[in-house]
Amino acid sequence: MYGIINKAIEDLITHHYGEEKWQAIKLRSGVDVDFFIGSEPYDDDVTYKLAGAAADEMNIPLEEVLVAFGEWWVLNTTKKKYGNMMAAGGSNLRDFLVNLPSFHNRVMMLYPKLSPPEFKVSHVANSSLYLHYMSKRPGLKQFVKGLVQGLGKYYETPVTVEIIESRDAGHAHEIYKIGW
Repeated sequence: MYGIINKAIEDLITHHYGEEKWQAIKLRSGVDVDFFIGSEPYDDDVTYKLAGAAADEMNIPLEEVLVAFGEWWVLNTTKKKYGNMMAAGGSNLRDFLVNLPSFHNRVMMLYPKLSPPEFKVSHVANSSLYLHYMSKRPGLKQFVKGLVQGLGKYYETPVTVEIIESRDAGHAHEIYKIGW
């Protein structure tokens, strides 16, 4: 994953808990990086170690860390760094989600070594849809849930996110039922 992801985790922690907590999480994780360069790729294991150490250090489930990070990613990192791309995705939650499959194509222009997940939508209705999440990276289904919750806040639209199929249960990919 690119350094921008790890930097966003650092920003989330320091914003809510302070620099001292971030240093404790870094120490616990065993990640020996002084600062993350946003445009540089890092091994995925660095991100997993940081998220796991954050959960351990704060004594909360990893799932909660991932949901919080997903929301933070949308409301802070994406909003600041990719505001124009967000605007191009649609003027409301439904339109953005319908256009989400093409979002990473635009992001890949900025990060050519990116190995993004794939999103597809189905069962599109006036107030709900199914979001299909396919990724080579395991364990991020709660992060995606946080992303969608963050999008709901971004578009000022109350949203519900239900994971109806998961790789953990033997399915090929995650499917979320999203309502607004």
